[in-house]
Amino acid sequence: MSGEAGLAKGALGVAESVVMGIAGTAPAFSVAVTTATIVAAVGVLSVGSILYCGLIMFGIMLGFKNLNKMSPNAGATYAWVSSVFGPAWGFFAGWGLLVASVVFMVSATIPAATSTLLLLAPQHVESTGWVTFTAAIWLTVVTAVVTKGIKHASYAQVTLTIIETAIVFALIGAAFYQYWGAPAHPPSWSWIAPTSFTPQLFATGALTAIFFYWGWDVTMNLGEETKDGEPSPAGQGAFWAMINLILFFIIMMIVVLIVLTDEEIAKANTNVLYAIADKLFSPPWSYLAVLSTILSTVGTIETQILQFSRSMFAMARDNMLHPRYAKIHPEWQTPYIATVVIWLMGILLLFSSSYMPSVSTILNASILAIGIQICFYMGLAGYACAWHYRHMLKGDFADAFTHVIWPFLGAAFMTFIGIYSIPTFDTVTLVVGLGGLLVGLIPLLLSRSRKTVSA
Repeated sequence: MSGEAGLAKGALGVAESVVMGIAGTAPAFSVAVTTATIVAAVGVLSVGSILYCGLIMFGIMLGFKNLNKMSPNAGATYAWVSSVFGPAWGFFAGWGLLVASVVFMVSATIPAATSTLLLLAPQHVESTGWVTFTAAIWLTVVTAVVTKGIKHASYAQVTLTIIETAIVFALIGAAFYQYWGAPAHPPSWSWIAPTSFTPQLFATGALTAIFFYWGWDVTMNLGEETKDGEPSPAGQGAFWAMINLILFFIIMMIVVLIVLTDEEIAKANTNVLYAIADKLFSPPWSYLAVLSTILSTVGTIETQILQFSRSMFAMARDNMLHPRYAKIHPEWQTPYIATVVIWLMGILLLFSSSYMPSVSTILNASILAIGIQICFYMGLAGYACAWHYRHMLKGDFADAFTHVIWPFLGAAFMTFIGIYSIPTFDTVTLVVGLGGLLVGLIPLLLSRSRKTVSA
């Protein structure tokens, strides 16, 4: 590592970690951009998919929380899997997150762009060129904020999340008040009944539902920048963020189904929240839903840049990637080169994807590709936790359940979902999802060659 200043230690407390975890999943953004995809795939079983995937992800969260006790590390999954299973597996765990974060720059900035255009220039919402250009502007602005320091990013995140939460809660209250008596889809226990699912339906719904929850683990990548405490603020942040997210996503999916018909959901595409608000409120109040989507999307772009840059920093610090990416800005205390890397790769991927036929096609391919990458690196973390704490199986059942059994089951489900879904992917999704992981062989071999030369 360079001799420059390190990361900003002690910058974040528990409350800020919780906000970062919630914002990392971008609740309003996730509902807006992913609802049409999951409803098209499994219909009203979307509610059950969200519930069961939340329980799976809770097990993975416990894995992260427990592994964090080994050592808070900016590399999080990469560092812990390396410690338990060796550097090669650790490298690919970290690489999976890096690739997913880069692809996410397309999945996230496009909804921010379409929502912005809906407010400022609605005639260009379906124009791939205009959407791409606006997305690039958002990506550049957020990157600049993140580069300036973790406290700047934290202040921005808290502000965005408060405004977003107020707007979404207003939507939830109005939706239940106006539509519970005459819902578009009458609520039923069959929405969550395990018997309603076939293995294929479960895998399809879960792969998309994973995208709803992804991002909370940014709290772990910020572990070196949180205040000292026992239990760790990063772990507490992840725990309470996950509790809130499971409840929120279930409620919001119910809201979507009672307010909108299948046709309205499909037509809304990435503007589901606006479609709901348009039925509940008169303009200009309905446009507050668009604002909440923009704020949520900007928030999740910020957290993913943080997660990518900290992971790349940690891997470079250990010489698993080129040491240049471990450089820290002496004043801002951020890994500024790694931050610029994700900005540049995001811009390149954005403009490359603009040659695809439609905004909808780009989003669907990127969401599924990210899903397989999430299954890969989070599954490895779950297995690492179960293996590291396997001695607890001989002790107290509660400790064994939270440290071994639940993380292992979460990881096993991740593996099942990933393997079962791969044959259903089209060529573009396969290339982005699996090809992105395999490309990691190149930097891994380069890393070994650098170590051989230095030895």
